[in-house]
Amino acid sequence: MTTQCKKVEVIAAGQPFDAGLSQGLALRNKIHHAWNALSQLEAFRLQQPWWLPYEAYCWVAANKARRFLEPCLLNTLPSQTRRLDGIAAGAELPLRSIYLFNALEPVLSSVGGCTVCPSACSAVAVRGKRSVQQEPILVRNFDYLPLVQPYYVIRDSRPDGKLRSLEFTTAPLAGAVDGMNENGLCITYNYAYTIDIPGGSAVPISMLISEALQHCSTVSDAAQWIAAQPRWGGGILMLADASGDIAALELSSTQSFLKRPADGCDYLFHTNHFYGSIMKQVQSPEQAVFTNLAPTPLRGKQLHLSAQLRDQRLEQLLSKPTAHDGESLHAIMSDHGEQHSPTDTTICVHSNYWYTTACLQFYPRSRTMRVSYSSACQAEFEDITF
Repeated sequence: MTTQCKKVEVIAAGQPFDAGLSQGLALRNKIHHAWNALSQLEAFRLQQPWWLPYEAYCWVAANKARRFLEPCLLNTLPSQTRRLDGIAAGAELPLRSIYLFNALEPVLSSVGGCTVCPSACSAVAVRGKRSVQQEPILVRNFDYLPLVQPYYVIRDSRPDGKLRSLEFTTAPLAGAVDGMNENGLCITYNYAYTIDIPGGSAVPISMLISEALQHCSTVSDAAQWIAAQPRWGGGILMLADASGDIAALELSSTQSFLKRPADGCDYLFHTNHFYGSIMKQVQSPEQAVFTNLAPTPLRGKQLHLSAQLRDQRLEQLLSKPTAHDGESLHAIMSDHGEQHSPTDTTICVHSNYWYTTACLQFYPRSRTMRVSYSSACQAEFEDITF
């Protein structure tokens, strides 16, 4: 039984189409509002040819998204195509529109021309001597556009014959941004800035997260399975399980790297910057700057500066040999730097483009998820427990 929480807006149970249908029906208004809000998403509008009317551009983009995603999903994750069918049916939107929503994630994480930017985001995991109760704890700030915040939801996913999970996502997505399953496996997703592209049709990382939560119970199993799948986009996943294992899985469309804590070290952290040398080869250049094709607030800024400075600050705050609980980790995720002045480079992000719009905490052993749709410095968490 799940503790009641108003943020659990949909129970997606049964076969994939039925789960999608439940989501589409429960979140129909949010999905329609999200479709209308696409016109305000500058990163999406920047891809629109000047000569093409907006409605025609959406039609072309949506059909292109379906042509790209559908073949790989049918071959590798057919359950996701049925879930998308169900979401479209429940929301009463064309299927191509639902495909477009699900393709935006990898499109916005591809910065080959430094034209778009997915988000910021920071994640920390502790265990053992770095945890007050020695229980693993995973915390994460989701730094994204405030425009998208009204469409956040917690989905209670109950697939037939598979593991149940609580998933943080957005109303039109079949996949999950973050989640925890009934066996205590937790996965969070920070976007990364990659320049490689898949060799053919591939799967958004959010769908892989949702699938992994359905059938994996350990960090090792989930990391191995996700890394083996054809995928589209870049990201850094923080993983934790009930045994106390923690790891960070760095992903691009063509490469992967699994980072574990150093010997004797019971914590990990990351922002949006790759650690593995093989991953740096497919990351946008260190000195990359957003061009005039990027959203207006980002133009002329260094692409990696925010991630680099947040990494440095997390290293500083976590280097002290302190045992943490949820409260002390929340204080770290609320940090506004040595000057106590929030900016786009502080762990709790405040800027005129992205912002810390959601905060999550996961406790794998007690099967508890805490969530707040706010900046970290103003978070009031609601608890959800299996």
